[in-house]
Amino acid sequence: MSASAVELYRERGIGAAQRPIRRPALIVVDFTLGFTDRSCALGCAADEAVEETARLLAAAREVGVPRVFTKIEYDEATEAIAEPFLEKIPALRECTVGSHWSQLDERVAPEAGEPVLRKLFASGFFGTDLAAFLAGQRCDGAIVTGATTSGCVRATVVDAMQHGYRVLVPRTAVADRAVEPHEAALFDIQAKYGEVVAAAAAEAAIHGADQEVQG
Repeated sequence: MSASAVELYRERGIGAAQRPIRRPALIVVDFTLGFTDRSCALGCAADEAVEETARLLAAAREVGVPRVFTKIEYDEATEAIAEPFLEKIPALRECTVGSHWSQLDERVAPEAGEPVLRKLFASGFFGTDLAAFLAGQRCDGAIVTGATTSGCVRATVVDAMQHGYRVLVPRTAVADRAVEPHEAALFDIQAKYGEVVAAAAAEAAIHGADQEVQG
């Protein structure tokens, strides 16, 4: 992002800090093989982001912070519903129920009791039980990792804020296909919707979570 854009936002007071999150959930967005394997047309250079997410998952499991995963997955009926999205990104048609590309990357595979929410569009909230899950866990915020930064991650972050949740996005735990949209999305998130932080800061928020969400 250009220095002039950064200065403009600063002058206009855009990008102020939010209050800390006391009761976070960890949301892992679409780390399926379709997005983490670059041999797929959807794929990103995601190895670092997957590894950082695995560390955050281990920390969240250790202290009992809620974890939830999303995945894009279609069948014949839902492809028709999502047709406008699929027209923009035809490679998503490869993410069919039971296909290789719709499987979550084993490096960040969910454990028993960790929900996996199937979605048809970009946001992890749209058409899923994610809002109900966060409310049921009495969360006041979320840590969002996954792919892609400019697509499903950003959409999930925007909707999290619109549902009343503060959001942390660990910079090295999200991935995209190209640097420019990745950096633009992080700039936009920091300016308007959440806090872009180091992975260590996200892990500290996990370890500092209120006891009432643990167990």
